[in-house]
Amino acid sequence: MTIAWNEYEPGNFYDEMISSPGNARKPAQKLLSYLKSLSEGDINSRKQAAELTIREMGVSFTIYTEEGNIDRAWPFDIIPRIIAKKQWDQTAAGLRQRLQALNMFIDDLYHDQKIIKDGIIPEFVLKQSTNYRTECKNISPALGVWAHICGTDLVRHTDGNFYVLEDNLRVPSGVSYMLENRSIMKRVLPEVFEKVTIAPVGDYPARLFDMLAELSPRRVKKPVVVVLTPGIFNSAYFEHAFLAQQMGAELVEGSDLVVPEDNKVYMKTIDGLARVDVIYRRIDDVFLDPEVFRKDSVVGVPGLMRAWRAGNVALANAPGAGVADDKVIYAFVPAVIKYYLDQDPLIPNVETFLCYDEKQRQHVLNNLDTLVVKPANESGGYGMLIGPHSTKKERDQFAELIEANPRNYIAQPTLALSTAPTLVGKNIAEPRHLDLRPFILQGKETYVTTGGLTRVAMKKGSLVVNSSQGGGSKDTWIVDTEVDNK
Repeated sequence: MTIAWNEYEPGNFYDEMISSPGNARKPAQKLLSYLKSLSEGDINSRKQAAELTIREMGVSFTIYTEEGNIDRAWPFDIIPRIIAKKQWDQTAAGLRQRLQALNMFIDDLYHDQKIIKDGIIPEFVLKQSTNYRTECKNISPALGVWAHICGTDLVRHTDGNFYVLEDNLRVPSGVSYMLENRSIMKRVLPEVFEKVTIAPVGDYPARLFDMLAELSPRRVKKPVVVVLTPGIFNSAYFEHAFLAQQMGAELVEGSDLVVPEDNKVYMKTIDGLARVDVIYRRIDDVFLDPEVFRKDSVVGVPGLMRAWRAGNVALANAPGAGVADDKVIYAFVPAVIKYYLDQDPLIPNVETFLCYDEKQRQHVLNNLDTLVVKPANESGGYGMLIGPHSTKKERDQFAELIEANPRNYIAQPTLALSTAPTLVGKNIAEPRHLDLRPFILQGKETYVTTGGLTRVAMKKGSLVVNSSQGGGSKDTWIVDTEVDNK
């Protein structure tokens, strides 16, 4: 017996694949037709093949626990998520617009602060931002770009449209899993790739390297690009090593680099010191340079900020770019787009309440049981209150946190996140909520991945998609229905 698609019930949510029991949306029609042709044994063998491939490829992630760090195999679902190319093209245009405006905003904050002086963003919001780095004032990175790599989290609501949930501009991660998901799917469902026109994602490492090379302060034919990792115990180390290997770049730790008195960065090699032009850093700002930030950092490079300030090395993302990661700043991004580009945002924000505003704070405190409350600078789904799934004790605790530091909290309505069919048992597919993290590169030009990393909440009814908290992942297919239907 195969999956009972005629019994699959999307419920009250927008399901991205199934419009009604047994009926696929247009972009997913060929996929569903193929899945219906598979026997129970076929489906199970493909699921097992995916799990075996993940083990063979060593695709893993690390979670931090009180007992220590635990490496786990990447949780993966073999039913892909499907998005129509026409809708994705519009979404990609909105992502390019957003990152362009955010980079103009960051550059303004470290120079004239016109947006503050013109009253678009309150001055105290910037002064109380934990990721604003005074050490970066009056520095002008190559091409005027601070956030070269951005991972923007999108959600799809009941209206079928995408909304921006948050921007990740410090050290965005997850793109390696997007690439590995595609490799797994090509092994598991190779026949479908012959029937459906699916946009490729494999050019990302080459585009990333080309963008990084553009930043080189030296006009040389082959700039030296390195990936700076905090080391094997970091939760994203798999990705650091993967991207370095894919780009043909050296993977280095802080101890592999040195900055002498000439304010240039060199890499230690068996042949002596070699000049480094561009550093794709996967280390948080405060650990980058013990001369400037945390003096106890053992993963950074003493003198790195000297070299960057002197224009002798490029850093991606630039230190200080995380000021735009602030979830309070997020609420102002539509105004930021209007201010710098004189355009309306192509992708809307989720309605956001700012707890520093007395009237909005009172609304939040009166509705904690229906809202999602987030701290301004946490990531990974930590430190949140999901109102409908919370206890009175948890709500009381958050009320105290908000009252004590209202600038540090925002609140948003609990969204009816879209769903997609997900294998949850032997031959059983049920709707599970998901989000999407596409990746945007900005150098001389701006590039958006075709799709991105789809994260799926594996627990029924859960809205938490983070792998560190039990979430899984799907391959994301951008499907050109106009080509397929010719």
